[in-house]
Order: sequence, then structure tokens, then C-alpha cells
Amino acid sequence: MQKVAIAGIGQTKTKLKRRDVSFPELMGEACDLALEDAGFSEEDVECTVLGSGPEFFEGISEPEHWCADYTGGARGSHFRIQTGGTVGAATTIAGYYMVASGMFDAVLVVSGDKLSESSVQQGLSLVYSPTMGRDFAGGAPSAVANQTRIYMSHYPQVSERHFAKIGTMMRKNALKNPNAQLHLKNISEEMMLGMNWLSSPLRLLDACPTSDAACAMLLLNERLAEKLNRPLAWIQAAATISDGVNYPDRDWGDPVALKEAAERCYRAVGITNPLEELDVMELYDAFSSQHLFWYDALGLCEPGQSYKLIEEGVTAMDGKLPVNPSGGVLSNNSIGASAILRQAEVALQVMGLAGPRQVPDARIGLAQGWGGAIQFHAVMILSKDKDVSFLRDERRSDKSANGEGIHA
Repeated sequence: MQKVAIAGIGQTKTKLKRRDVSFPELMGEACDLALEDAGFSEEDVECTVLGSGPEFFEGISEPEHWCADYTGGARGSHFRIQTGGTVGAATTIAGYYMVASGMFDAVLVVSGDKLSESSVQQGLSLVYSPTMGRDFAGGAPSAVANQTRIYMSHYPQVSERHFAKIGTMMRKNALKNPNAQLHLKNISEEMMLGMNWLSSPLRLLDACPTSDAACAMLLLNERLAEKLNRPLAWIQAAATISDGVNYPDRDWGDPVALKEAAERCYRAVGITNPLEELDVMELYDAFSSQHLFWYDALGLCEPGQSYKLIEEGVTAMDGKLPVNPSGGVLSNNSIGASAILRQAEVALQVMGLAGPRQVPDARIGLAQGWGGAIQFHAVMILSKDKDVSFLRDERRSDKSANGEGIHA
């Protein structure tokens, strides 16, 4: 397997409604920006991997054919990925394996949606089984509200005040991200708690907006990437896990698929303490309460203790492990682009190109994607350096400083 680097990133202008472009034009905008960022032309790309949400959102079958003239698909190999909310992450992972395997040297990945042209919650309700899924077939808000109530029943220390803290933190982060849709300058916990109910215990600003957006990235093998005189983001590990929803004894408060995906990536990279060893995270937080579930599953704390990370500011921009410096999905959500944006934002961080939202000295970070009800998860770890042996070296240094013996 070859090492693979992200060499170019393109994020479109994001709005509630992009009336100035069609869906293919939106996807093409992201592709053009990514190629320009890397200094590549369309002729240099051997393959395009395109992702989007369910075809219900576009109102057309096989949208990759519709987009081919704008995304380079008419020139070379062209693939489509569709894995619900994780589609953006899965699109990059598919492109990663195409390059890592040696099938292609340069692959363009792009994913996005124009949610302004669809009835989003109707689509998300119709995907559930009318028999097995009827308890939560009220769109994403009802499903996550159900999940949140179950989690709160396990850990009664968690309250709506924690959701308000998370939502406020994310919207303040978004003020430094020109690509975020929501820029709420007067956001506060009191404002969050004063909003109307969406689906108890979630209020209106506990949920993400709907956006028109796309994101593209250029993936290169080692030979091509190392010829470029520019910062790179190296993909160190990736995993996708799909789990069941309603099998007997299924606990919606325990995202086991995310646990497994994270553990696979940690083992591949050699991470033993993610809170200490990662520099930045970008999580798929379509709802504020999800930070708590995801922190638990990603091993940042003992189960049920994630609320303490929020109270102590551990995941704030000036905390030990900044989470979602971009403002996350709570500030920009097109579904199709949401998970690839998490990867792109971590890539920008380790490249040192994140601008006002830059985390100082970020060398390694994690991006997560979520889809379905609770069961679909994707994790990717990216780093500034091709070799991540510095993780082992830093642990050795810490042990030496503490007077502990070092054993090979």
C-alpha cells in the first residue's frame, strides 16, 4: 500500500440557497477550486469519485452522470458513492484506496448536495422501515432526540445546559470560518435555551441548518505529492463501520460502530491516548447532543463522562483538544458535503492553512462522519508528516521526563 496525500482542497461558497448554480455546477465549483489549490489541471486527474446524498435530494437518478461534464468524469474513470450522511467521508476513503492500491496516481474526490431543492426531512423519514423504524421515522430530529433521551437516562448528570454550551461554542467557532453558513454573532447559552422545541430535549439551535454546498479534494500518491512545493495532509488510517439499529438489546446510547472504527484507526497509527495525542478533531455534529456520544465512543473519556469535557473547556479552541474549529455541521450542513468537510478541515489544520481558525502546531487530527440513525460511522486520521513515529517518540520522551523506564 502506498502512502496517500491530500494536495488540494476546494470548498464552495455555502448558503441556504445557491440559486446561482445548478447541482452539477456546484460540484464543478468545488472541483475547480481543489485543482487550482494544488496547481493541477483536469487533464492530470485519472479518476473522479463523486458522492451525494440519497437521490431523493437531487430529484434525479444517477446524478454522477448529470455531473460528469463538470467533475472530470467525462474525461476519465468515474465512480459514485452513496452511504447516506457518511457519503462525503466514504467518497474520500474510496479515493484513498484507489490511490493506495496503485490503481491510480491522482484521484479527485467530490461530494455535496443542494438541499434547498429537496424536502430533506421527508426523505430522511422515508428511508426508515415502516415496521421496524416506525418509532423514529420522523426525520433526523426525532431519531437523535430518541438517542439523546436514552443517553440521558443512562447518565442523568447530562442536561440541556450542556447542549447549550456545545451549540454556543460551535457557533462562536464558526465566526472565524468564512465557509460556514451560520454566523450568529449574538449567540449565547441563554439564547439556545430560549429557543422553541424541535424534538424534546432538542431545541431549534441544537440542530444544524440545511445548506447548499460541495467540497472536493485531490488525492495523490507519494511520488506525485512529494514533487509539490506545498504543505500536504497525509492519510494515515481510515475505517468505516456499519451497525444494526433495532436488533435485540440494541442500546442507542452506545455508538458501538464509532468505537470500532476509531479503535481500528488508533491501532493502525499507534495512538493509545487520543485526548493527549491528537491535536484537533472535526466531528459530524448535526445535533449538539451528539458531541457527548461521540466523545465517549472516540475514547476521549470514560463512558458518560463527556459532559465534564464540555464543562472544563477541554474541547474549546483554547482547550487541550479543539473540536470543530470550523463550527462543525451545526454551522454548515449539506449532508453530501458534511463528512468530507470534516476531513478537509482537519487537512487544512495539519497543513497550517486554516487561517483564523488555525489550531497552533497541529500535526495530527481525526475526522468523523455519521449517517443513518446511529449505525453508520467513518473515521480518518490525517497528519502533517508522512511518518507518524513522532507519536511513539513523544511517549518515550514523556516517560523519560517522568523517570519511567523505557522498554523496546
